[in-house]
Amino acid sequence: MKITATKLFKSLTMAGLLLAGSSSTAMASNVEKVHFLIPGGAGGGWDGTARGVGEALKKSGLVKETSFENMSGGGGGKAIAYLIETAKKQKNTLMVNSTPIVIRSLQGVFPQSFRDLTLVSAVVADYGVLVVKKDSKYNSWQDVKAAFDKSPRKVKIAGGSSRGSMDHLVAAQIFKAAGGNPTSIRYVPYDAGGKALAGLLTGEVDVLSTGLGEVLEKHLKGEVKIIGVTADKDIQGIPSFKGMGVDAYFANWRGFFGAPNLSDDKALAFAKVIADMYKTDEWETVRKRNGWANLYKPTSSFERFLVDQEKVISSLMKEMGFL
Repeated sequence: MKITATKLFKSLTMAGLLLAGSSSTAMASNVEKVHFLIPGGAGGGWDGTARGVGEALKKSGLVKETSFENMSGGGGGKAIAYLIETAKKQKNTLMVNSTPIVIRSLQGVFPQSFRDLTLVSAVVADYGVLVVKKDSKYNSWQDVKAAFDKSPRKVKIAGGSSRGSMDHLVAAQIFKAAGGNPTSIRYVPYDAGGKALAGLLTGEVDVLSTGLGEVLEKHLKGEVKIIGVTADKDIQGIPSFKGMGVDAYFANWRGFFGAPNLSDDKALAFAKVIADMYKTDEWETVRKRNGWANLYKPTSSFERFLVDQEKVISSLMKEMGFL
């Protein structure tokens, strides 16, 4: 029996969308400082997640010191290779990543996979959105779909990642669920979400495929317009594709990895400080600001989740012609 793209995506995400509620002990986390390694540029989802988590940890007093390092290149592969090669001096480093580490490993964009790193925890889930600029000729999803149906190659869709990667797959899933041909999408890749957003604002592209957290604040300020979100229901007045009759659902996890030689004790300490963070007002402020859902999967449960996700994504990419 053929499995639809929507069912595959939903089985991928719904299996792991658990609200943080894991109990923690009264022990201190033993984490005094965290250096966040970000595999992309400023303004993207990885950047926002690392800095948001760092903000909550620092302001809540759970850690004393935070620092951040952006390292773009190779679809995230440059940062992964750096973390592995310099593992001995990365005992306080957490590298942020998300679904693309699975996708790009399958594609062979880089030779490593999540198995080459120490898995600390998934932290949040972020829904996908399609965005237009505030004065766009497209005012709604219906406008974009009508233009795509008439001449798909004239609708340029940007993403902050390479062809066949997550931003591309989410856009393809949406158009496929709406009855379009996903291989007809004119996808324009940028190396980071911030650059893709700039391409939208300057008119280089017509539509941006990205994560809700990357553009929610700009949407609420009227700087851009989100025309649809891949959630089960509308979010803060943003229409869900499901509510518009398009059976497209997707939520991207984001989480943290340590260097390959990180001790079990340190990995568990990192996981515990993240669990403690969920209980703070500082984190709730960051979470609401970005429209994230809590997704806590520490260490071994994170590994099981990624193994299952790898199977589902591989099947989906083959179905849609990206593998």
